[in-house]
Amino acid sequence: MSVTQTIEVPASHRLTIDVPSEIPTGSVILTFTPAKKSAVGKINRTLEDALRRAEEKAVDPNRRPLSDFFGILSPNTYGDGVAYQRAIRDEWND
Repeated sequence: MSVTQTIEVPASHRLTIDVPSEIPTGSVILTFTPAKKSAVGKINRTLEDALRRAEEKAVDPNRRPLSDFFGILSPNTYGDGVAYQRAIRDEWND
């Protein structure tokens, strides 16, 4: 089970946490991860915020569909795509 909540850490860096009753008693791992900012520099605090931002981006008149970028690379850029991908993967440590 995972519970996620975005909060503001005060200047004092002191938090009081009320754990939901759905969390079983016993040992747990509590993780603090800094919230990532969106492309425009604001944090999506709720699902509604994220959906509103997505709608704003969708109506942008300068937005180009992904299909505009299909085929813009020369076929000779990487050669055979499968062979190139395999060569890249061969560089990974297993």
